[in-house]
Amino acid sequence: MSTFLAEFAGTALLIILGQGVVSNVVLDKTKGHNGGWIVIAFGWAMAVFIGVYTATKLGSDGHLNPAVTIALAAFGDLKTSLVLPYLGGQFAGAFIGSIIAWLAYKQHFDVTENKELKLAVFSTGAAIRNPIYNLLTEAIGTFVLMFGALAMTPSSAPFITMDALPVGLLVLGIGLSLGGPTGYAINPARDLGPRIAHFILPIKNKRDSDWGYSWIPVIGPVIGAALAAWVFRILL
Repeated sequence: MSTFLAEFAGTALLIILGQGVVSNVVLDKTKGHNGGWIVIAFGWAMAVFIGVYTATKLGSDGHLNPAVTIALAAFGDLKTSLVLPYLGGQFAGAFIGSIIAWLAYKQHFDVTENKELKLAVFSTGAAIRNPIYNLLTEAIGTFVLMFGALAMTPSSAPFITMDALPVGLLVLGIGLSLGGPTGYAINPARDLGPRIAHFILPIKNKRDSDWGYSWIPVIGPVIGAALAAWVFRILL
């Protein structure tokens, strides 16, 4: 299977399960309503595990994250010819996965009155709005993701190999420890793809898609991942 389709499938599963767990916790009349932050963190960790496992099984390196792809390409660890297939698969998969997750919970969107919670299902936002600190938090979270994933790679394996379960556990740790300020997007596709879906979907009684904040979970992760790849190379 092509790199594009592998990343598409993996990222779509990531968002279906990740957006799904947020829907289950925050939307009204679900079985998991008010399940709390730990449930969300565990759900996203499992989503990463399944998404990475699927993508690597189908033939890509299981990035599922444009920040990871860009950082590896910048330092020569990914062929430039593969960058667009990776990015295209990630953003398309995130968008389609978001629509599928919305369909699964459509009835609950219809009965939920809180517009902010509906947006929170699709995209991240700051607990305390401050662009500088919000950007810094996303960069720090993605630095930990990138550096940790690279450090977990066996010395005998290619530099870009990422094992699914360790990365899932890493994302669990990031969510529990660093997720509070911004909701830990740590992935431009994870935030932008579903945010676009929120914008175009006929969601009952929705608010705007908060485009003023949308650049932070895109730029912050790219900075953090690139810095982590650079530091890792220095220490390697």
